[in-house]
Amino acid sequence: MLRDYAAAVSQPTLPLASLPAGLGEPERYDEVVDPEGGLRPAWQSLAGLALALTPAELGRVEGEITRFLADDGVTYMRPDAGAAPWQLDPVPLVVDAAAWARLEGGLAQRAELLNAVLADLYGPQTLLSSGVVPAAAVLGHAGFLRPVARDAGAERHPLLLSGTDLGRDGDGEWRVLADRVQAPSGLGFAMENRRVISQVLPDLYQQSDPHRMEPYFSALHAALVGSAPDGVDEPRVVVLTPGPHSETAFDQAFLARGLGLPLVQGSDLVVRGGRVWMKPTGWPHREPTEQVDVILRRVDAEWCDPLELRSDSRLGVAGLTEAVRRGAVRIVNGLGAGVLENPALLPFLPAACEALLGEQLRLPGVPTWWCGDPRGRDTVLARLQARDPGFVVRTIDGSRRDLTGMDAAAVADRIAAAPHRYVGQELLPLSQAPVWTGDAARARPLVLRAFTLRHGSTYRPLLGGLATVRENPDAAPTTKDVWILKAAEGDADQGLTEIAPLPGGRSAPSVAPRALEDMFWSGRYAERAEDSLRLVITAQQQLDLAGTGRVTPTSARVLRDAIHRLAGAGTARPADADADFRSLLLDAGRIGSTAHALARLRDALEGVRDQLSGDTWRVFAGIERASRALRASPHPHRTAESAGRMLTVVLSLQGVTANMMRDAGWHLLETGRFLERALQVCHLLQVTVERREARTDRAVLEAVLAVSESIVTHRRRHRGAVRLADVLDLLLRDPDNPRSLAFALASLRTHLAAAPASTGSTRPERLVEDLEAFTSAIDTDALTVADDGIRSALADVLRELTAQLEQLGDAIDELHFESGPPPVPLSSLALIEELMEARA
Repeated sequence: MLRDYAAAVSQPTLPLASLPAGLGEPERYDEVVDPEGGLRPAWQSLAGLALALTPAELGRVEGEITRFLADDGVTYMRPDAGAAPWQLDPVPLVVDAAAWARLEGGLAQRAELLNAVLADLYGPQTLLSSGVVPAAAVLGHAGFLRPVARDAGAERHPLLLSGTDLGRDGDGEWRVLADRVQAPSGLGFAMENRRVISQVLPDLYQQSDPHRMEPYFSALHAALVGSAPDGVDEPRVVVLTPGPHSETAFDQAFLARGLGLPLVQGSDLVVRGGRVWMKPTGWPHREPTEQVDVILRRVDAEWCDPLELRSDSRLGVAGLTEAVRRGAVRIVNGLGAGVLENPALLPFLPAACEALLGEQLRLPGVPTWWCGDPRGRDTVLARLQARDPGFVVRTIDGSRRDLTGMDAAAVADRIAAAPHRYVGQELLPLSQAPVWTGDAARARPLVLRAFTLRHGSTYRPLLGGLATVRENPDAAPTTKDVWILKAAEGDADQGLTEIAPLPGGRSAPSVAPRALEDMFWSGRYAERAEDSLRLVITAQQQLDLAGTGRVTPTSARVLRDAIHRLAGAGTARPADADADFRSLLLDAGRIGSTAHALARLRDALEGVRDQLSGDTWRVFAGIERASRALRASPHPHRTAESAGRMLTVVLSLQGVTANMMRDAGWHLLETGRFLERALQVCHLLQVTVERREARTDRAVLEAVLAVSESIVTHRRRHRGAVRLADVLDLLLRDPDNPRSLAFALASLRTHLAAAPASTGSTRPERLVEDLEAFTSAIDTDALTVADDGIRSALADVLRELTAQLEQLGDAIDELHFESGPPPVPLSSLALIEELMEARA
């Protein structure tokens, strides 16, 4: 593969299809092959194993990568396409120690410079007053937050972690494309890439012996703990996430789980007395007791406080800005750090470096012209008018695509109206690297995201990173693991010889009401999916038996009617049972279907991903494989086979949760499971309300026992004919049958007693006691009596049980999950509306 790639890129015409129209053939630096067609130094030391990367071997590796990433549930949420599988190329980006050393010093200096700029802009503002940086370039940027600007008391080191997007120019020199300091993402993805590549290419990885990344995560954890406000001996650190639908939700959860930190949403926190607290179960009726000292922020600053920043935000915490001003909480990175992502700063950073650090800027940025400067504006307008394909115009705080499709005259008019809002930038001829495309390696432009952390008194770049390649600017990204080779075999990983251990001790962090609710519903949806699958499998079996004449068709119709009561009739024709079952397994938009339950189960588990084993996501990978097999095959037998495979995978989830800590989250998960099991038993027994002829009744009862996984128990206890009274006793009153209502209620009593807000006499606990008393008093023989073909007493009992169970679910929600009224935008409050109307 490498020989073919080297031969291809050594030709006079480079195989790059992504060049902008009219740009020609710029000189591009190749990360693997030198201009003479040989391997670069970083790859020369690996030549023996690297040259063994045949197409067949890479095909195997590619398949294993896909499987590993699916088993880990690694996705990237694209705004326009939803969750997409994470793409990882098998060929890493390899950088030798000498080449990295030149870049490392520039990254450390840049982080120190950005920290100094940030402290100055929100403190004394000497850069603005001296004219080193034009005020309009800063104050006109949406990332500059006036509520946190102050002369005194500003943090000396507001920047703890930064990301830097880098690209090489035609000479192979690294240039900064963008600074990522608002909420720099990618560390979790980079660590996942390393974990996967080290397993699928173990020989190449071990021979190269790149710097391991684990010590850097330990340093990050120590830095977060060490950044707590003065006087806090045992700080509580949390990761603030926008939620499971964030673009980088996996990255956030990976960081939280890897660092052992709670992953919280804005609704999990509250500000009281100028301090930030974790909401307790039962909030607002219970006072908070766990103060939060450090917040690793993954929410953009403007969304962090609906009181002082963006009033329509549902992601932040009201009053957070005031808590920051008081010094009661440390936010990483500080509110307002987004102003450093302003491309208008790039032309002025060399002068700012000399003014603040007394040094020359080592790592230059991509050539940029700010239109607020007359000379810069003239340059931008001239190149815009000339339609220069190697040039792009963009707003200072918007996307590169904001002006896509606009003609030059329209863009020029916008620049004339607000010149300080626009910059022009060169499009670098980025370096290229080989990307495996299934049959060969193709050259693709590469961007490297590097990370820098303030550890101790200095900034330390990560010896590694996240490399991204794209076939074209609009294509989904494909990533590469980044290997930084050691200068000597005995070098310490990441150059960190020792990280001081954190103080020992055992802690039991509380679980926020929102997380408890996610656990509760994950239990319910898991049980709902399992019971739905059993119903589909048994209904399919009844249809098959009816086709052979062994049972009447009525029993299969009865089970399909039970399915339709739970999931609607669907869109399939009544006679097309296979299409109906396929819809149940594949159509997540069909409320009550198996697919819908599984989709909601995943959503619930994504919200508490930091608390779950990585094995959890193998469940969904297995379900997706079964779904693909079902979609690919039109044969009816595939439906039951796929349902069986899905059931096996769903059952494995119980094995995963069985190994969870017995904390509040686990107890609420089991509460949800047994509440749903009790409801499903009542729904299932509805099919026995109608009395049918003896043969059909027997087939229906046997199907009910099969769906409820109790047919073997029934046969062992009742060796004669199947009687309704025996079935009702087994599924309603038997305390030893795990599938019975009585067993579910006893389990509910146990798990509810362990919930944080339970006292022994709360409403949910009282309702469970009433249900147990009601169930124990049921006379199953009396329920079998039918009048005009209907067992009215049984129908009444099942209706009453269902109503009480639904009432119990509402009571659990109100006691354990409610956290006060939902946030309301200030503009929608009655008094504000009246004032606005009066002004109008």
